[in-house]
Parts: sequence; C-alpha cells; structure tokens
Amino acid sequence: MVTKKNVLLGASILLLAACGSDDDSSNNNPSTGPVSCNDNICQVQGDILEDTVFTADNEYVLRGGVFVGNDVDPTVLTIEPGTTIYGSSGTLSFLTIRRNAQLIADGTAPEPIVFTSAQEEGSRARGDWGGLIINGNAPINSCTDGVCEAEGEGGTGEYGGDNPSDNSGTLRYVRVEYAGALITSDNELNGIAFQGVGNGTTLDYIQVHMNKDDGIEFFGGTANAKHVVLTGIGDDSLDWTDGWQGRIQYLVAQQYPDGGDQGIEADNNGDNNTASPRSKPTLSNITLIGVPGGEGSDVGALLREGTAANIHNAIIDGFNDGCLQIDGQETFVNAYDETSMGASGELTMVNSIANCDTMYIENEDDSFTAPFTVEDWFTKFNSDNQAVAPMLEDPRPDSGTPNYAPAAGSPALGAGQAPSDSFFDQVDFIGAVGSEDWTAGWTNHARN
Repeated sequence: MVTKKNVLLGASILLLAACGSDDDSSNNNPSTGPVSCNDNICQVQGDILEDTVFTADNEYVLRGGVFVGNDVDPTVLTIEPGTTIYGSSGTLSFLTIRRNAQLIADGTAPEPIVFTSAQEEGSRARGDWGGLIINGNAPINSCTDGVCEAEGEGGTGEYGGDNPSDNSGTLRYVRVEYAGALITSDNELNGIAFQGVGNGTTLDYIQVHMNKDDGIEFFGGTANAKHVVLTGIGDDSLDWTDGWQGRIQYLVAQQYPDGGDQGIEADNNGDNNTASPRSKPTLSNITLIGVPGGEGSDVGALLREGTAANIHNAIIDGFNDGCLQIDGQETFVNAYDETSMGASGELTMVNSIANCDTMYIENEDDSFTAPFTVEDWFTKFNSDNQAVAPMLEDPRPDSGTPNYAPAAGSPALGAGQAPSDSFFDQVDFIGAVGSEDWTAGWTNHARN
C-alpha cells in the first residue's frame, strides 16, 4: 500500500498509480479528469478545463505542468482556505493560470493557502518544484506594434493583451515555498510570475519563501499588490520588466546569508529601453534587507533598462555592492529634466532611508556621460531621504521569526508620507511594517 508519506516524498513515486482510478468516490472524494484522489491525496496533472474546487480536506500534488483554462474560455480554479498544494520533484511541476481563467485562492491568516515542496520538512530546498504563473490580458511592451503578446518562460503559456483592468482572480493569504526549479542552465522559474496581469486581480498577503530564482516578477501588466513578504530568495527578490505599471504597498524582502542578488531589479525593456508602455510602478512602504558580508545581497535597488518608478517610504539596508544603482543611459535620461537640471518625476525615491557600507554605485559606462550622480539623485533631487541606520527591531535573526518594525527612536517613525492615491493607506512610517506586525501568524521562515 502506498502511504501518504510515500506520496509526499515524491521524487521517485509514480503518483498516477498511487492515487488510483479516475472514479474513486469511496472516501467522498469523487475524481474526474485531471484531478484524481485517493485517501484524501489528489494527483493533479494536465489541463483543468472546467471549474474546479480544491478542498481543504484533501492534499493536492502537482505532477508536471498543470494549466487552468484553454486561453479562451473562462475557467475558475477555487482553492479553499487551509489547503496545501505540493509540487512534485520528479517532474518539472508548476501551476499556470491561463488568460481568461481565474485562480480564487482566498485564504485567511489562521488558514493560509500553501504551495510547497513535496519533500519532507527538513529536506526541502530552493528549486524543489516550479512555481505559480498567472497569465493575463493586460498590456506588455515586448512587441513593436499591435496588441502585444508573449510566451512565458519554460512553456508556461501566452500572456499580454489590451485590457489593463483584466481580472485573473484573487490571491489572499497565499504562500509559495521552495520553488524556482531549473529549466535550463540560464532559465529558472520565479516563485510567482505575474505575466500581463491586470489590475482587476486582487493580490494581498502573499509570501514567496526560499525560491531559487526571483521571488516575484511582473512581466508588464497593471497588477497591484499589498502585504508582500519575500524571504530567502536565491536571485532578485522583486523584479519587473516589459512595462509593468502597477502599485505595491507594504513589501518586505529579506535575504539570507547563502545567496540573493538584488532586492529590486527594475527594467523597462532590455531590447528596447524606450519601449511603451514604459515600466512605471508606484511603490510605498518597502523594506529591503540584505546580509552584510553574505554570499549575495548585491544591490538594494537596481534601476535600469529605461525603467521609470515612483518609490515612497523605502528602507534599504545591508547590501554589499551598494544600496542604490541607476544603470543605462536611457534610465538616466528618463529620470532627468534638463530644464530644471533636476528630477523629471519619472524615476523618483522620496521619504526613504538607505544604509549600506557603499551607498551609491555611480555610472561606469564610458559610452555616455551621466547627467547626475546617483548620490545627488537620492540626496538632492528627491525630498526627505536619509542616509542613516533604520534601527529596526530584529530584521535578520540567526533563527526564528524576524521583526521588521522600527525600534524606539528609529528615524523611520513619523517620517513617511504615502502617495495621494486611494489605493494607498495613509500611514506615516517608513518601511513595510509599523506598530502592527501584519507578517505574523501566516508566514513561514523555515530554511528547509
């Protein structure tokens, strides 16, 4: 008899045989099509083309790439609070929500929805499985004309369109752990890839933990998010490219000593730095925590490839190459107003704190002369920034749960000002966490 433990060990188990027939209703778990259940363990494979519910009394194992929808017809995958979905290690397993489909993963703080490794606790690692991919119909900029569409990395489906208000569903109190499996030597999956996702989608209370590649990457689109935690990411914590124009409030990115590149890696378009729509998100209340002397933690915020952005109330602390870098001629041009000889308003950072041994990485490209220094951009062109220690309670503990809140006397207290936009809560602190620790109770900080 194949036990639940055998299934979750996963790498060498033939899950199809383990889960039994496609018509097993003996334990009140009827199984049809791509979802096959036995003893409350459900194998999921192939295409889900009808509305489907994952229930909390079952555990679900992804076997290979699982796709929801056919890219045309509306299909809804609903996941109940408290449900766990395992990515098998024996195949490259991932979950893709195709265009015109929706994922309704509406968890709660006591009962988050968890996508995690099929390996046993203590044996889990970055890259055990693929990750979560959501494809939408919102604009991207990787085409030269017409309605732009693109193919996701690793054959994860087409994305992009002309609907900025597109709705791919709800992710609330969702964790994605130990993902980022290798496709090729230079192609790994992100923890969550938001590919052309529209602002009708609800993204709130999301953690990506111990991903091998980037934590979250926005490929164009207009998606907004609140309450995001990115921990132990092996590459960049937050990445954007191809014209993302969304908003985020309250984001923590905490890197670990054994890896991690940029806190933020921000691009417009690597092939065409002036491509339209230009990447221009608005971010507020961001905490980026590097590890001084660690193996990674390269640059806190790397702004490049012509990106725009308006960043408010950020804390950048402990990155080894530098806190801030503006890279590429078009990025400098986009950020600079020749008439005023100051900030253009297209790329800004205000009411923020930076604290690294090397604060600024200045332009090293001899092919052009930068119109300003990164230091002047932070200290003179933008308002109310501070180059001081943020004095956080315990943002990088050796073990256990971190505390990202400002300690008494911190320069982050009372020094913030939120953007005048109804999406943003009007809080007065700098960084992601104020007096209330919204990360507590639903996040995971286990290394394996």
